Amino acid sequence: MNEMDELYQEVILGHNKRPRNFRTMLDANHEATGLNPLCGDEVTVFLKENAGRIEDISFQGTSCAICKASASLMTSALLGKPTAEARGCIEDLVKLLTTETAGETDPKSWGSLAVLSGVRKFPVRVKCATLPWHTCTNALSTPAEKAQPTRPLM
Repeated sequence: MNEMDELYQEVILGHNKRPRNFRTMLDANHEATGLNPLCGDEVTVFLKENAGRIEDISFQGTSCAICKASASLMTSALLGKPTAEARGCIEDLVKLLTTETAGETDPKSWGSLAVLSGVRKFPVRVKCATLPWHTCTNALSTPAEKAQPTRPLM
């Protein structure tokens, strides 16, 4: 196993065991729930946006280790970012995991998110890793009062 694969496994397992920002946010002004019916992953992303910036972000749900770790990494990466920059980061990360040209990108340029590039070796798990990111995009477009009231608790 090479160094990047070992780091990938270590970080995924660490974020699964101790996810960052894993909580329901009662004062969120945006939220969305994403579901992957093929594997049963379900994740709700909560956002508090203020003055064009992500002031707070969290998630809840039941999911596999890759999905939970990806959501944990996502919330850490997007917290405090301007909304437009967060949308760009989401788009870039999804491209990194889903397109063939992503191989041209040096994963080391992604900082802590680089470990997610290891998911590309397991195509069936790409949807697990991208579910929180797609859900975050939906949350940014959905005021909390209009979101579906599915909030899985753990």
